[in-house]
Amino acid sequence: MKKNWRRRAREAALQILYQWEIGKIDVAQAADTFFTLQWADATPPSDELREWAERLAAETVAQLDAIDRLIAETAEHWRPERLAVIDRLVLRLAIGELVRAPDTKTPAAVVIDEALELARTFSTEDAVKFINGMLDAIRKKLDQGR
Repeated sequence: MKKNWRRRAREAALQILYQWEIGKIDVAQAADTFFTLQWADATPPSDELREWAERLAAETVAQLDAIDRLIAETAEHWRPERLAVIDRLVLRLAIGELVRAPDTKTPAAVVIDEALELARTFSTEDAVKFINGMLDAIRKKLDQGR
């Protein structure tokens, strides 16, 4: 089954964020490196996919302080930097999208489901459960206006 372009864009955004986090490089540079040197698909990404992945990654980084504050408030006794890198980045990406979801008309349930698929692909089943609980609690906080 072929993945839809939005799912593939979220995967690309996660990989861009991973390069940004590990490489300590600018998010635009991480995106350029990913799409230029590391895109694994046989066909190049569509402009739509690339633009959306880059926007998701850039908006996540731009909102990082607020996102990490939400993670810290929700995961009692856990600072974001104590989480596994991939789990932290999946959370950050999804929260960034949840925060802007009213503008994109992407339902929160879809954002959370996509984050869980990323966790299933790139992390562990325990991480999937943890991320699900965290995102559900954060969605409720956002719905209540915190």
